Amino acid sequence: MNRIRSLALLGAATLAAGGLTALTAGTAQAADVNVARNGGFESGLTGWSCSAGSGAAVSSPVYAGSGALRATPAGQDNAQCGQTVTVKPNSTYTLSAQVQGSYVYLGATGTGTQDVSTWTPGSGGGWQKLSTTFTTGPNTTQVTVWTHGWYGQSAYLVDEFSVFGPDGGGGTDPGPGLPGAPAGAAVSGQGDHALTLSWNAVSGASGYHVYQDGARVQSVSATSAQLTGLAAATSYSFQVSAYNAAGEGPKSAPVTGTTTGGGTPSPNPSVPKHALTGYWQNFNNGATVQKLSDVSAQYDIIAVSFADATSTPGAIGFTLDSAGLGGYTVAQFKADIAAKKAAGKSVILSIGGEKGTISVNDSASATNLANSAWALMQEYGFSGIDIDLENGLNPTYMTQALRALAAKAGPSLVLTMAPQTIDMQSTQGGYFKTALAVKDILTVVNMQYYNSGAMNGCDGKVYSQGSVDFLTALACIQLEGGLDPSQVGIGVPASPSGAGSGYVSPTVVNNALDCLARGTNCGSFKPSKTYPGLRGAMTWSTNWDAKAGSSWSNAVGPKVHGLP
Repeated sequence: MNRIRSLALLGAATLAAGGLTALTAGTAQAADVNVARNGGFESGLTGWSCSAGSGAAVSSPVYAGSGALRATPAGQDNAQCGQTVTVKPNSTYTLSAQVQGSYVYLGATGTGTQDVSTWTPGSGGGWQKLSTTFTTGPNTTQVTVWTHGWYGQSAYLVDEFSVFGPDGGGGTDPGPGLPGAPAGAAVSGQGDHALTLSWNAVSGASGYHVYQDGARVQSVSATSAQLTGLAAATSYSFQVSAYNAAGEGPKSAPVTGTTTGGGTPSPNPSVPKHALTGYWQNFNNGATVQKLSDVSAQYDIIAVSFADATSTPGAIGFTLDSAGLGGYTVAQFKADIAAKKAAGKSVILSIGGEKGTISVNDSASATNLANSAWALMQEYGFSGIDIDLENGLNPTYMTQALRALAAKAGPSLVLTMAPQTIDMQSTQGGYFKTALAVKDILTVVNMQYYNSGAMNGCDGKVYSQGSVDFLTALACIQLEGGLDPSQVGIGVPASPSGAGSGYVSPTVVNNALDCLARGTNCGSFKPSKTYPGLRGAMTWSTNWDAKAGSSWSNAVGPKVHGLP
């Protein structure tokens, strides 16, 4: 979007004793332009060059418009893509781009003064704006601008690349301004589980985002959208925004629609008494890339990792990494969820992870989480959600959010948690408080017994990770702290590659399960009683398990399913 660098009218008109002084006016400086070409990648890679053929134009995910750059580092190549832009000497330019991925860099060389660069380590999978400025030298007429990833990291994405400053005479790509808010939004075509939303076209728009109860649920190019998977006899609030290469414009005024019919939500498959949980990676980090249909039948609960943070506090979204998963389409993904459910499995959406930044700290954000999670459950067929927030949580408002979601989803909601060991050392911790507060709707807490270091057991002794005692003595805290045995699972890495530390062999996991459920195969710590109702075990991840030949699920799955 163009910006005016300065506008000054010099001079003044005043009445003085000798008459009227002259009015002197200066001239307005020209508006800055974007001297980068095809910065939205709407024309593929036209104007760009990428090292070792590492770059490609993709249609999803994009920040705006219909295209984005995806580049993949490999070996000693950091997947640098760039172009040479024509600039004006002795001028300042602002270089910026929307990026997504781990360790994404942005910079300029050949400026004639100080070459610049900036970078980000990534922020949980969402788009992030990188920006820096440079000043050209007295004889500089061309500058190379670039972006790249980092060695050994996964693919990165770039969109809306711009270099704003004085026109250097080499042609410009200014792009349009932000589109206005859509008018005329209306709901029609009411059904038990679907509504039709329509609106007036906006000049200069490339497409439209549709929001349901504050959460973005669709992006379309037409001026109408079908909202499906809705609850019967329920009112929903909708808004629409237009977007183009300059970004997203303001939202329309809210409009309300109500579905017809009634009744209770369709139930999900019940979780078995003893269940195996596995996290499925919606990204490629060197583990085996899987479709959901590839996940071993040993897994009873499959946690899709991860939901995305949105610009609405507390609200979540989800974008399938189709390109990173070898062309896995959304239609295939939804069909695979339905097939897993038909086979009695639960597919849930995990919220958080190592880089998750979702916060629920007030009633509004709690409502946003519940509404957006429910919308995603309806859109994709998820049976529930998993709470894996490693940046802490507020028990009061997280409890509010989870109860609101349960009221929408009904009694077959699958609700799991994956706290770190430090989060479950005391019933006064936020995670433990939340688990106890939603005990009546909680399926299982699969604590992560890894990346931890030494921790206290329920006997007050300190245990180091990587042993049977570490698993059993820490599980004992939850079992004696108020959770039902059916709500306690043991979470471990599927292979040494799955975590920084804390890997234990499947034999150690099975011995811990025997110790807790049967009182056999214990280490030095032996619980004062047995817990035959123990839910089971969890692993990060199904992908790392597949990379290791499914050795974890083939060993631990039968043990879990054979518990008393």
